[in-house]
Amino acid sequence: MTIDKSAVRNAATVIVIRDRMDAPSILMGQRGAKAAFMPNKFVFPGGAVDKDDANIPLASMLTDVCAARIAEDTDPALTSAIPVAAIRELWEETGLVLGLPGQWPDAVPDDWKTFAQTGHLPHAAPLQFVFRALTPPGRPRRFDARFFLVDVEDIASDPDNFDAACDELSHLQWVPLSEARKFDMPFITEVVLAEVEARAKDFEPPVSVPFFRNDDEESRFLRLTGHHDKYAEKG
Repeated sequence: MTIDKSAVRNAATVIVIRDRMDAPSILMGQRGAKAAFMPNKFVFPGGAVDKDDANIPLASMLTDVCAARIAEDTDPALTSAIPVAAIRELWEETGLVLGLPGQWPDAVPDDWKTFAQTGHLPHAAPLQFVFRALTPPGRPRRFDARFFLVDVEDIASDPDNFDAACDELSHLQWVPLSEARKFDMPFITEVVLAEVEARAKDFEPPVSVPFFRNDDEESRFLRLTGHHDKYAEKG
């Protein structure tokens, strides 16, 4: 199997869940009609990894098991950059802060200045790696996206205040998990929703992480274990 990795950007997506034990809901927004990638679709906040993300200081790291699964078939430098990108995209697109109080040790990159002004450092430990998907060939943009689930209790800001959000997503709202499929969303978002529904009341990392791998020759569902062995076919 081959993938033209020059055409694929690493990316991170965050699914924030609230009231997970009683009436779970998730945070979603709508992409603009003129967006080059998935216009008009309802999605979770997320986006591509930036070059500065690998050098951003973290108040906490991913758990060992999540970091090991991120590292499978991935440049080791991305083990930190991917969760950093998830936290940055969450901030940019929703205005929500996944962080712990702290001082930035060096000059703050432009993309992080407004986050730093909140008085927080990015907090990766609550991010639970739950899904990975590679955009199929033939799309105008291709991403190798890692999806993270995080509980709203770990958000340091008001979860109903989206005033600091950029305009990339509109109609930001908490969608009851039971009603989410009524929205116009990409196929892969529906697949991830099924995984979230299965894990809504489980705070522990999954036994393995599904990987929807769309190579140039074929598409396969694999599972990431973090053991650096061969991929297992999803059973």
